Amino acid sequence: MYIYKLILMTMTNFHFLIGLGTNEIIVILVIVLLLFGGRKIPELMRGLGKGVREFNDAKDNVKREIEESANNMTSEPKKSAAAE
Repeated sequence: MYIYKLILMTMTNFHFLIGLGTNEIIVILVIVLLLFGGRKIPELMRGLGKGVREFNDAKDNVKREIEESANNMTSEPKKSAAAE
């Protein structure tokens, strides 16, 4: 349940990006370029890529674990009250 709340919070925090136009994005990119410089940006993007990759791996692991536990629950034979 926690992972769903985390994903929902992440998605709602980026709702401001929907209204950005081309000019705003260009201004943001120029500011980032001025702040960090041309040499630092590839390092930042590499770190961002690693973070996204780790997030996706964690998301896939959680999804796989949920599916495995659901399959285990459905594949286990149900015990009847008479058998106990």
